Amino acid sequence: MQNIKLTRYILIALILGVLCGIVFPGFSVKIAPLAMMFLNMVKMIIAPLLFATLVIGIAGHGDIKSLGKIGFKTLIYFEVVTIFALIIGLGIGHFTQPGAGVSDVSNVAPAYMDTVAKMSETGTHASLTNLIIDIFPSSVVKSMAEGNLLQIVVFSLFFALAICAVGQKAKPIIDFLNSLSEVMFKFTEYVMWFAPVGVFAAIASTIGSSGIGILKNYVKIVFSLYFALVVFLIFIIFFVCKIVRIPFFGLVKTLKDPALLAFSTASSEAALPKAMEEMEKFGVPKNIVGFVMPTGYTFNLDGSTLYLSMAVLFATQLVGIDLSWQHQLVIMFALMFTSKGVAGVPRASLVVLAGTLSSLGYPLIGVAILLGIDQILDMGRTTVNLVGNCVATIFIARWENEFDYDKMHNYISKKMNS
Repeated sequence: MQNIKLTRYILIALILGVLCGIVFPGFSVKIAPLAMMFLNMVKMIIAPLLFATLVIGIAGHGDIKSLGKIGFKTLIYFEVVTIFALIIGLGIGHFTQPGAGVSDVSNVAPAYMDTVAKMSETGTHASLTNLIIDIFPSSVVKSMAEGNLLQIVVFSLFFALAICAVGQKAKPIIDFLNSLSEVMFKFTEYVMWFAPVGVFAAIASTIGSSGIGILKNYVKIVFSLYFALVVFLIFIIFFVCKIVRIPFFGLVKTLKDPALLAFSTASSEAALPKAMEEMEKFGVPKNIVGFVMPTGYTFNLDGSTLYLSMAVLFATQLVGIDLSWQHQLVIMFALMFTSKGVAGVPRASLVVLAGTLSSLGYPLIGVAILLGIDQILDMGRTTVNLVGNCVATIFIARWENEFDYDKMHNYISKKMNS
């Protein structure tokens, strides 16, 4: 019943936020700090929740050898799905031609061009070696303070392995972490009651600062991206659900709260604690949820990857550059690596896009245009990132023969009857 109320309140907040942004744009911009306050509240949950959940899952599982198998299978799944996301983004980008026929590109604000120029100079992982090095934290306190999920995962893995090696002497730590996990999930419930306020402020400030009219000017790219995201959900996510024998619409019902949070705040972090909680209730073991979901926010950003492939076409079509198929494949291959590990960078997708175009000598004006509507685009791709990572946990659990179908059916029935 609480989840039904929360969903209703979030939907009401979403609608009121849009209306407020249109009618009172000045006021709407001023309430943006309320959205940041909510996001900060969520961020303070993530590190202790992730640490406790993952350590308990691995240490309680007891089979250290299976950890390597799970990691290997997870990376294989991520790369296969990433390739499909790139292909869909490219295919629909060619079909809709989002950058063709866009007028008034000379009116892009100089401030946007300055920002984009700085983005193109922002360092991302230049090589696989740098990416691997950055996975290992020099200080777990720093990793938790910065919200570096992958570094927290690595520390948690080693910590859990050490607990397994110590054995019975580590029981007090396991008991403490079990209690911490329960407390953090209860903490998450309390924070979620502030979600409608955060959603209202996030949507209102977005509409108030950009104006609903901006969508009229760039409706083609907005339509193209959301159409591509829907295609990805229908043909890839639905297909994966069929493979692992879970009801797609039952999954949609389960993920409605975290998906609404991800969409309205354009923040994966806002939805992560709730999504992890839902996946455990859905039948995925703790250790797989704790490992796959945070790892996915580095290696499995399906919505962002799809967006990048389309954004490259948009930026080049805008200035009349016709890329050959060979050149497009080279760019896509490069994006598969440069997009990894930048989830913590503000406007990460645009940073990667700007750096890629700059290194190839292409104009950055397309990135400047996308910067102006990035919040609208980010809402869709962040939601697909979330759904993609939730489905990944189910797929890996099924691959490991650890998915609890009875638990899933009971939880879906409970959701449907509530």
